[in-house]
Amino acid sequence: MNIIHVETLASTNSYLKELAHKQVLEEGTAVVANNQTEGRGQRGNSWESEAGKNIACSILLCPSFLPVQRFFLLSEAIALGVKETLDAYIGGITLKWPNDVYYGERKLAGILIENELTGNEYSLSVAGIGLNINQERFLSNAPNPVSLKQITGREHDTETLLREMVENILCCYERLKAGDTEHIIRMYHDALYRKTGFHRYEDNEGIFYACIDRVSDDGLLHLVTDRNEERSYAFKSVRFV
Repeated sequence: MNIIHVETLASTNSYLKELAHKQVLEEGTAVVANNQTEGRGQRGNSWESEAGKNIACSILLCPSFLPVQRFFLLSEAIALGVKETLDAYIGGITLKWPNDVYYGERKLAGILIENELTGNEYSLSVAGIGLNINQERFLSNAPNPVSLKQITGREHDTETLLREMVENILCCYERLKAGDTEHIIRMYHDALYRKTGFHRYEDNEGIFYACIDRVSDDGLLHLVTDRNEERSYAFKSVRFV
């Protein structure tokens, strides 16, 4: 396991991408920052992380084996790796589409995957993971953050959790690479936040009630409304209410 520790970085994703362009790195190389000052999340949001309290890391992958139209499988595998790590410490972990990690109604971790194409293949992917471990106060305007310490009431060793998480992510990734996609799909769907029942959503036409039918390999969220209408949404086109 090749883990590069850096004291302070603006963004572990940006640093790892730059490093990968300067030198040959082993697939699975991870960069972790004790203090990440400009962490990014989905939808252009920032990611708050108190120095020394949490995990802010990025992992280098080369998923050229995945067809572009099935690329969301990579997000599913990485999210499952994070979930499996947390499952060893607490129950009740779910995956909120597309790839946030939730405990109840609160966000415990976020994942941001950035890709580079060579021709029609994804030649390089950098998966950034922010996982709240020991932080007790959150000062940003994020609506619902929570940390592992807040849930369990005790401190956790960030280095141990980091190594467990990288190992679990790479294990899920190897299953994907080996072609065990049905297992990845089934486990991701079983772990989905709001996987059963009707819940409130909002799109550009307003608020409606729907249940999750499935998430397709291209990343679309497929819903069935309480009026039995089938609707499909790409990232940012629908909101959980």
